[in-house]
Amino acid sequence: MSVTSGVKRKEGGAGEVLRVVVHALIIALVIRTFLFQPFNIPSGSMKATLLVGDYLFVSKYSYGYSRFSLPLSPPLFSGRIPGGLGPERGDVVVFRLPRDPSTDYIKRVIGLPGDKIQVIEGQVYINGTAVKREPAPPFVDVEEGVREAPVKRWKETLPNGKSYYTLDLVDNGFADNTQVYTVPPGHYFMMGDNRDNSTDSRFSQVGMVPLENIVGKAQIIFFSVYEGERAWEFWRWPVSVRWNRLFTIVR
Repeated sequence: MSVTSGVKRKEGGAGEVLRVVVHALIIALVIRTFLFQPFNIPSGSMKATLLVGDYLFVSKYSYGYSRFSLPLSPPLFSGRIPGGLGPERGDVVVFRLPRDPSTDYIKRVIGLPGDKIQVIEGQVYINGTAVKREPAPPFVDVEEGVREAPVKRWKETLPNGKSYYTLDLVDNGFADNTQVYTVPPGHYFMMGDNRDNSTDSRFSQVGMVPLENIVGKAQIIFFSVYEGERAWEFWRWPVSVRWNRLFTIVR
């Protein structure tokens, strides 16, 4: 009798562990599908706001849900649910590339539907008015103690008061003077903060981004690590992790 009773308790314990694991997986799937999804930054197009090796959470509820909010992006519906929600100027958003919906991009919203956007000598114009920009202290990238050359930086302020910093790698770069772009209804004009090193709405590879393609709004950096060859070795974390970037808000 005592042996049988001991086996039952053991089976009950294993079953409880399995239930907890299943429940945890369901909760994680719900959170990832409807609330927050983690992304990592593989390129420097959003420097100095986002660095290579940053890991961040994107809120999927900020602008409602599209089919791209769901795992595998099944074409169950079109548009967004609920309707009437959209990003504001200056929001940093993750979106699916219109030409290749399997690819995620992250950029800053500069133009809203109906806007006319142009870049003249590196300065952005919205509907014919220059976006305010002021010189800022140069940006110096530091990777595991190695300091790169300082890069010119500007503080840019959009008409709605949203401010952020942009980098200017090259004076009169190839994308510093553009045509006038008219943003179609239901679309947005995206630009990277690293203006001379960003493939964005100024180029046909990206173009205007439909609202449906926006996955969500970048909210918080929860982890950041230098992308050196051995950065992920656990014993190197005291020098490889960018501790000052952990849990910082994306602005």
